[in-house]
Amino acid sequence: MNEYDREILKVLLEAGSVGISVQKISRHVFNSCNSFFNPISFQDVHDYVLQYLQRNSKSDTSLITRADQRGIYKLNLDNQEGRQLMLNFQEEKADADPSQSAPVADQSLSLF
Repeated sequence: MNEYDREILKVLLEAGSVGISVQKISRHVFNSCNSFFNPISFQDVHDYVLQYLQRNSKSDTSLITRADQRGIYKLNLDNQEGRQLMLNFQEEKADADPSQSAPVADQSLSLF
């Protein structure tokens, strides 16, 4: 899975059932994938995001679906893959949550 694809799905998952615009998805992907040593063009990212969303929302059983408003996309939770993706991302968030980990012992140096 491409880095852009992963970021697109992550943004759609965070947007939930309301959905999010193509422009905002493109901006997020651009900000997360652009770096000093690997500069990318926003227009290239936007074109890729738009093509990816259009390509993956063609049928009713697709992972991504169009919302009621024009240019808004969301995950298709009626799809088995969409539900599985929600579970996978929720498990990753639970694993990465530092508040649930064991307390860290004080390792500072004693002056006395």
